[in-house]
Amino acid sequence: MESESPPMYRYMPRSYSDSGDSSGAFSDCNSDRSGEFPPSPLSGSAASASLHRILLSCAAVDSSDEVIDSLVAELSSPNTDLESLRRAATELRLLAKHNPDNRIRIARAGAVRPLISLLSHQDPILQENGVTALLNLSLCDENKAPIAEAGAIRPLVKALKSGPTAAARENAACALLRLSQLDGLATAIGRAGAIPLLVNLLETGGPRGKKDAATTLYSLCHGSRENKLQAVQHGAVRPLLELMADSESGMVDKAAYVLHALVTTSEGRDAAVQEGGIPVLVEMVEAGTPRQTEIATLALLQICEENSMYRTMVAREGAIPPLVALSQSSDARPKLKTKAEALIELLRKPRSASGRSRGAAE
Repeated sequence: MESESPPMYRYMPRSYSDSGDSSGAFSDCNSDRSGEFPPSPLSGSAASASLHRILLSCAAVDSSDEVIDSLVAELSSPNTDLESLRRAATELRLLAKHNPDNRIRIARAGAVRPLISLLSHQDPILQENGVTALLNLSLCDENKAPIAEAGAIRPLVKALKSGPTAAARENAACALLRLSQLDGLATAIGRAGAIPLLVNLLETGGPRGKKDAATTLYSLCHGSRENKLQAVQHGAVRPLLELMADSESGMVDKAAYVLHALVTTSEGRDAAVQEGGIPVLVEMVEAGTPRQTEIATLALLQICEENSMYRTMVAREGAIPPLVALSQSSDARPKLKTKAEALIELLRKPRSASGRSRGAAE
């Protein structure tokens, strides 16, 4: 059976500017970015919105240990009514929103396990507040291990899959990102089923969801071959290339860095070529920002190192002229110029070999 032709991506104007954080390709998920008063049916009554505003007014202020202990006790009690549970969860979420000291004190008061239990509660408001409170607590490095040890990974993966709101799903992705920064947890999070859900969020999420998915995928895949293979198998390469080919996505850098992590495996290299990635990467070398040019060059080098057929494809796509220009640029970093020269050398090998074969035949 004939293989399908690689997809043709529609290029936007040739400026590969990315509106992301200029301090790096990735910035960590921030705390509680969904807003305290989402305009949805889950927001509750006017009285509930008023309560939220009152809570927000004190969210950045230190709260006493007694207040925190009281909220945790209320959250933990089987006799607490629904509205009181909502209030306690919301207040803990907001107390942890901006204040690092509060994050530590809330975790030490025993809030982690009852917050995790909210993720399986039938009430959607409690689910969202539970996910978001855990995200806020996870911003403190001291809290990451206690959250993971309390069994948060699988409930967070479930929230990523079926959270009641986009904010709940996005905040679950961010919380998993924070936990993945602990040694050994990236693979555990992958095995819990996070990878296909993140790929789906990358494909179908809104702008924030796509960025959170890419950031979390990068963290999970960067040092885990198992997670890289999962990402490739679940179709991450195609949406990454689509985002890289769209200069208006605000995702060019992030998607390129995730793709580079995947093409360090042979499966990722094959998928990138089959999905039409070579033209996208060559275009980035020619027209990208310095960061995009660098990561595209490194990805192409990975693709070409062990496959002469791929080298021929890259050369035919016109990669050599922009790479020569890069290798001679006074603005390029010495390490990048060295990589560009190595790639040029690789690309010229199949061309020379094919030329010699033609000459012998004649």
